[in-house]
Amino acid sequence: MTIAVAELTADMAAAEHAALAEEIKAHDVAYHRDDRPTIDDGDYDARKRRLREIEAAFPALAKGSPSQDVGGPIKSGFEPVTHSRPMLSLDNCFTDDEAAQFVEDVRKALGAADGDEVWITAEPKIDGLSLSLRYEQRHLVTAATRGDGSVGENVTANARMISDIPLTLPFGAPDVVEVRGEVYMTKERFNSLNERLAAEGEELYVNPRNTASGSLRQKNAQVTAERGLNFFAYAWGEMSEMPADTQSGMVEVLAGWGFKTNPLMGRYLTAKGLLARFNTIGEKRASLPYDIDGVVYKVDDLAQQRRLGFISRAPRWAKAHKYPAEQAQTVVRDIDIQVGRTGALTPVARLQPITVGGVVVTNATLHNEDFIVGLDNNGDVIREGRDIRVGDTVVIQRAGDVIPQIVDVVIDKRPVGSVRYEFPKKCPVCGSPAHREINEKTAKADSVTRCTGGLVCEAQAVERLKHFVSRNAFDIEGLGSKQIEYFFNSEDPAIRVRTPSDIFTLEARQAQSLTKLENVEGFGKSSVAKLYAAINERRTIALTRFLYGLGIRHAGEGTAKRLARHFGSYAAIRDVCSGDDWQDRRVAALTEIEDIGVTVARSLIEFHQDPNNAGEVENLLREVSPEHKVAEAAADSPVIGKTVVFTGSLVRMSREEAQAMAEALGAKVSGSVSKKTDLLVAGPGAGSKLEKAKSLDVKTIDEDEWFELVGPSLP
Repeated sequence: MTIAVAELTADMAAAEHAALAEEIKAHDVAYHRDDRPTIDDGDYDARKRRLREIEAAFPALAKGSPSQDVGGPIKSGFEPVTHSRPMLSLDNCFTDDEAAQFVEDVRKALGAADGDEVWITAEPKIDGLSLSLRYEQRHLVTAATRGDGSVGENVTANARMISDIPLTLPFGAPDVVEVRGEVYMTKERFNSLNERLAAEGEELYVNPRNTASGSLRQKNAQVTAERGLNFFAYAWGEMSEMPADTQSGMVEVLAGWGFKTNPLMGRYLTAKGLLARFNTIGEKRASLPYDIDGVVYKVDDLAQQRRLGFISRAPRWAKAHKYPAEQAQTVVRDIDIQVGRTGALTPVARLQPITVGGVVVTNATLHNEDFIVGLDNNGDVIREGRDIRVGDTVVIQRAGDVIPQIVDVVIDKRPVGSVRYEFPKKCPVCGSPAHREINEKTAKADSVTRCTGGLVCEAQAVERLKHFVSRNAFDIEGLGSKQIEYFFNSEDPAIRVRTPSDIFTLEARQAQSLTKLENVEGFGKSSVAKLYAAINERRTIALTRFLYGLGIRHAGEGTAKRLARHFGSYAAIRDVCSGDDWQDRRVAALTEIEDIGVTVARSLIEFHQDPNNAGEVENLLREVSPEHKVAEAAADSPVIGKTVVFTGSLVRMSREEAQAMAEALGAKVSGSVSKKTDLLVAGPGAGSKLEKAKSLDVKTIDEDEWFELVGPSLP
């Protein structure tokens, strides 16, 4: 239960603020740098609003807070560009009353009397990626993303591939012009791209915004060109001279220079007029060819904008009025169970197709057994305890462009005679028992139901193969989901791939067979040769990739790195995990490693003691050689042998780059703070880890101090 800000003590406020700040920083990185948001816009906005409410009551907490940030860190690999004028973000409002208050605040700040006119523009808020275009002597010289508002990424070559962006401005334009706007992908383009990827068996993109962002930030500009991106112009940065004195006038000038501007923009004198426009655009939202998530209000007169100025990171003369999460009602036709790589049974609602926010929704995840009966992962009641049944009319919600979710059941429309859904006790694929594991820490049943079939379950086998060849594991080019499913389902022994080792014997089996893969539709001589080459490139593989590719439950990339660093070879790891004697000693030996607990240790041991797994690993080791290459750290490295933790938002490098740097210098990188931690490197927004480090008297430094410490040892 959330405590009202007015009831928070100073210590409570500081603790909650620190946790919120660290979470928001992580979400900013996921959204702005990685183009992979982990929560929807509504949940993010709620967290940001709570953060600011706490800061309003406890102003000292605002220093260094993500409430002052704009955008997020830039992506490594792009040349940084310092904006001549900062690219700021807008404050949000979410209700009609807040929008009306914005108008009232503007008029009051300007000292406008009842009869004075203060025009305000309203235009759709495009859900895309902000871009600044700099023209000198009417020629495009630089295109940069917003980045953190001060420094963005140089994407000039890619921007030149967008047809909406003029490479030159007409005669008469000022000598220096910075045009700012939004890069986006139309819904039609997005759907076509995903259809093509689906046909090729590749991973699909989640939404147009992230796809547009990723498409603009490609190393190969030709990929950007192929994606068919678009650009709306609506603002400006540095201008050697201003060609108009109003917001709307400047937008007209931009259109005259050849930029696309939004035709739904309008000017209004009253809050009533703005809200009417907000509702009209909202009614058109589903039919628009591009995604929007609100309407932006801006004071039209530029002289009035200058008088109003800025508050912290945002202008006082503008506000973004966000639309609420979109909802619709539809019927649950059926409930299917999908079995994943780890044996997790995930229920999926098959829905009567319904359009929500311009997207046709046919499926929605039901998460787990508890969610269906009306409980959350903590066992607390949700939906007032209403369970979900086949035939039910349900409320579907899309917040932003995330996966649709069922938020409620319309009991009044429940069919007579409907029955509760019985979650299966056996795997629907292999028939093995399915059960919920007991969490060792809480002594409660986990929310996920899992098949116990392991390698005998075809669903798990297929998903494990997909995991084995995935990007962070063996990363075998040419083996996507479609190809793995084809090889797995083949009845021809010379083509069939059921285990990881089968991948590496494919070429040899083909050489002895009359059935040639190159003659199979969808392949061909050239593609088969490339596939064999890609497979053979992975016969020598990094130990971390080998371990991660095995798909051991609870053992992710971090665990693979720690094991490789600690043991140095797969043989040493297997020796510790194999055999059915001295179980406690084996667990103890593994848990001595930083950040490896009892659950992970037992999972590693159980995997290696399973005869099926052990046999397959032996087959695999006949084909591949896992190697652990340790970068030789400088003899004078000040962090050799020390355990280092990174937390908060780093500016000069990504978290992954920082960890790799530390390891290259001979340090052990951990994800959590403990008594064994020697050094904590804390960036802005550091929260609970920083507090724990202080309580344990762990030495703490910031990013600049880190570079001062290790700089002399860097190659």
